[in-house]
Amino acid sequence: MSPRLFGTDGVRGLANGDLTAELALDLSVAAAHVLGESGAFEASAHPGRPLAVVGRDTRVSGQFLEAAVVAGLASAGVDVLLLGVLPTPGVAYLTGALGADLGVMLSASHNAMPDNGIKFLARGGKKLDDAVEVAIEARMREPWQRPTGGGVGRVNVHPTAVEDYAAHLDSTVEHSLAGLTIVLDCAEGAAYDAGPRALREAGATVIPIHAQPDGLNINDGCGSTHLEPLRKAVLEHGADAGFALDGDADRCLAVDHDGEVVDGDQILAVLALGMSEAGTLARNTVVATVMSNLGFVKAMRAAGVGVRQTKVGDRYVLEAMKVSGYTLGGEQSGHVIMSEHATTGDGILTALQVLARMASTGRTLQDLAGVVSRLPQVLVNVPDVDKARADEDAVLAAALAEEEAALGDSGRILLRPSGTEPLVRVMVEAATYDEAHLVAGRLAEVVRAQLAL
Repeated sequence: MSPRLFGTDGVRGLANGDLTAELALDLSVAAAHVLGESGAFEASAHPGRPLAVVGRDTRVSGQFLEAAVVAGLASAGVDVLLLGVLPTPGVAYLTGALGADLGVMLSASHNAMPDNGIKFLARGGKKLDDAVEVAIEARMREPWQRPTGGGVGRVNVHPTAVEDYAAHLDSTVEHSLAGLTIVLDCAEGAAYDAGPRALREAGATVIPIHAQPDGLNINDGCGSTHLEPLRKAVLEHGADAGFALDGDADRCLAVDHDGEVVDGDQILAVLALGMSEAGTLARNTVVATVMSNLGFVKAMRAAGVGVRQTKVGDRYVLEAMKVSGYTLGGEQSGHVIMSEHATTGDGILTALQVLARMASTGRTLQDLAGVVSRLPQVLVNVPDVDKARADEDAVLAAALAEEEAALGDSGRILLRPSGTEPLVRVMVEAATYDEAHLVAGRLAEVVRAQLAL
């Protein structure tokens, strides 16, 4: 049985290696067939043919993949609007705002430049269900009756995509950000225009860095996976705070005015407490994953805020939010979902809402984030291993049980395969960093030895 193409966040791989133009075209045709035959296009707001919107990040490979996706959709009788370079949450927003029947985002998010990915969004900008993704894979390259003549799709450009998305973001901010000076690291990615634009229009003084993409430099030593340039810029400019996005701007991490890192758990805590005070935190509960630091969980419980924890991955956070009607969820990585304003994680929206909290309270980010006292946490990524066997190996299971018993109640261990990369993640929390580092190192060695390819 061949492995699934779809991971936890769409289809990803080495562009023009694993993820080819042919694969992109075939996936798009299959998606059009599956969604059309499921009735997803029947209530289309666009008479005659369904409508898809297509956006991409700044990777040079996005250009040929965009062409392949558009060719596949149009050949299957779907009209296409090209959004150009736009963050993933911008594509999700415009999928809903434009009444599109399908959204497509070309991005590998925080991955290195040679990778790329394809993410399909259903009507309203929501992620496809697992069952739909399975059906799309099953229908690839099947014989089909191709439309001809006037039955093929039309392709047009939506020229105001960035402006429309930025205006939406600013509509969510109730307090002017005037007086706040912010450094924004755009990761040479999809938010290089929309990010600074939205923050400036909300009133902030914005110092953008890594906002000159050339197609090759996305995530290269910058953005949410490399915070040192942001720290230096905040200190150099005496800024009130700094925010770092990733390549497709669906996540955001921060640093305070002293250059100290504010991670996704702390950001989620700042937003949860603000929404709790305002009465907008549904069921007074925030959704997080099992990767969230115990310090975050303790801080929320001390404030009377419930924490619902899910498996790692924004799709699981989203699922829990949807099923129970929660309005805030997120991950330690900075992927924060505010369902009142977005259907997916949105890094620019996150930055705006944190800044709005600072503006409304007059408190610094350092002060606000200080509610969370983090336990020392070490995360080790073990690459080039057979992640599919991580839950089955008896030797690894025994080593894990032994380390957990030794830690007892003073820490915890989480071992899981990555949903987007060929590696296994080992996360350890303990009373001290040294202890966490030693435990993580020992387990990582067992993973390498037992799951080597």
